[in-house]
Amino acid sequence: MSVKLIGKHEKDSRACRDALALTLNEMMAEDKSIVYVDCDLMGCINTKQLRNNYPERAFEAGIAEGNAAGVAAGLAATGKKVFFHSFGTFSSRRCYDQIYMSAAYAGLSVRVLGSDAGVTAAFNGGTHMPLEDAAMYLSIPESTVLDPADYAQLKCITRQLANVEGVSFTRFVRKDIIQVYDDESEFPIGKGVVLHESAADKATIITSGIMVDESLKAYETLQAEGINVRVVDMFTWKPLDEELVIKCAKETGAIVTAENHNVTCGLGSVVANCLAKNCPTVQEFVGVQDQFGQVGPQAFLMDTYGLRAANIVEAVKKAIARK
Repeated sequence: MSVKLIGKHEKDSRACRDALALTLNEMMAEDKSIVYVDCDLMGCINTKQLRNNYPERAFEAGIAEGNAAGVAAGLAATGKKVFFHSFGTFSSRRCYDQIYMSAAYAGLSVRVLGSDAGVTAAFNGGTHMPLEDAAMYLSIPESTVLDPADYAQLKCITRQLANVEGVSFTRFVRKDIIQVYDDESEFPIGKGVVLHESAADKATIITSGIMVDESLKAYETLQAEGINVRVVDMFTWKPLDEELVIKCAKETGAIVTAENHNVTCGLGSVVANCLAKNCPTVQEFVGVQDQFGQVGPQAFLMDTYGLRAANIVEAVKKAIARK
């Protein structure tokens, strides 16, 4: 694994949706078995180019997510490598039964893409705010669940997804994302990325998505206070890198999970399950605390739901005190 951390807390001039669209365009040129299904959101996700370049392999299903999921499963049954996109709420809640029964239960591979993850739905409000999307896919047997942090990570993941079997779900941010990694970085699915570590670490922050940058800010604050912590980007929620989680628990004795998702059923829960079975460890959970979404700017929502570096710092100190 080759990862170069930028970590300047600066917005990328590019949008994550373009990492997806441009990468899929390249992949479809290389592999004629790749097809794309969308639900009236090609304009939002910048995949109209796929429709223009590959009209026989890029399908517009309209605002009918359940039907689109059935179409995706049907295409998979004919041997196609299917990528299926809608907003995170609609690619999870609206079509869950069809994905579960027509794709997963049937042993077919569909790569589901859910944009506007968590609070990044912002002004689209609570109806469009997926705070439970990953939980639904985590519950599907043999699924893969991913939460990339930025342009480079989404691009790398998208390329790998063509060869991932079964149902996968990738939740991501469409635009206005912080650049965390250099574009040449590599991220094997199923392996966590250790961003900071030392022999003196007193706790480990396990995070993903937009919370990676907040966790890096928290790391800097704690370092300034003389508190050493490990930071892990666990962009693959399932299959979890259990070996790394257990190693961090044994070496640091305290875990803090930070996620842009409901804490009752997301990354924190997956990590807690791993620890309970293998290495019971003090754990604190930063994320949305069993609440619905609402309308507002992303900054306001991150403040409101406690998704900030300051919340992570507080959780780290609490976890260390509980050891």
